[in-house]
Parts: sequence; structure tokens; C-alpha cells
Amino acid sequence: MPESIKALLETVMDPEIPTISIVDLGIVTEIASPQPGHAIIELTPTFSGCPALRIMEQMVHDKLAESGYTHIEVKTTFNKQWNTNMISEKGLAALKQHGLAPPPKHDGYIELDVLSDTPCPYCNSRNTEMQTPFGPTLCRSMHYCKNCLNAFEAFKPVS
Repeated sequence: MPESIKALLETVMDPEIPTISIVDLGIVTEIASPQPGHAIIELTPTFSGCPALRIMEQMVHDKLAESGYTHIEVKTTFNKQWNTNMISEKGLAALKQHGLAPPPKHDGYIELDVLSDTPCPYCNSRNTEMQTPFGPTLCRSMHYCKNCLNAFEAFKPVS
């Protein structure tokens, strides 16, 4: 049963990055279905001030309700810390498709240098420079590719 719920949630896209599902972003951390028609979903947001959190909770509820679930509980927890290693391979590709340089995998220790070695999501060149570590959202930085001459955002690694 949880696999069928997971398949439904793979169609729920992140409101801020519409090419990536909330499952591939790694924020769906628990799925349970104790009996038919019941679904309990646990979300771990990318950060505590995520402005899209309530929207995502509603989107999950609506998707399950339209699929016939009658008892739906969507819980948000801050007991588990989200990190960028939780993004699936499919999710990393979806970020790139959206024009965002995906975050590198990490071992929990992240230095600022990692932002300056960011490949361009358009041409894959490493001939890039970070313009500022502060992008339009807390999780992004701004870069420029000297090869294809495109400005782009990078998804910052978070541990």
C-alpha cells in the first residue's frame, strides 16, 4: 500500500521548482497506510521557514483525497533534518532540467568553496564563477558561466 501512495505523491510537484516531485526532493520521509482508505504522510521541510510548506501539505491531502483516500493525515516534522543528500538521482536531474545546478553529494561537512566549483546546468562547463552566495531563496546561490554566457542559480548543499 505505501508504494501506491508513493506513486501518487510522485505526481505532486514542488510549488517553487515545478520539475521536481516532493518525493524526489526527499521531503516525504514516512508513508503509512494502516488500513484501506487511510494514509499517514510525514513531511520534513527543506528548512523550517519554507513558505510553501502549507501549500505542499494541502497538495498531498488533495491528491490522496481525489484518489479515494478517506482518512488522510499529513504531518510535518522537524525531528528529522532534511539535507540535500536526500534528493534522488531523478530529482537532481529535475533540478538541472529547471536550470538549477544540482547540489553535490557531501559527507556532512560543507565548505563555501563547493559553491565556487559549480558546473553550469546548461553546458556542463566548470568555467563558472559565483556571483553571490545569496540567491532568490535561502537554498540557492547565483553564478555565471563564462563558456555559454548564461547566468544560473545553484542549489546549495545543505547538511
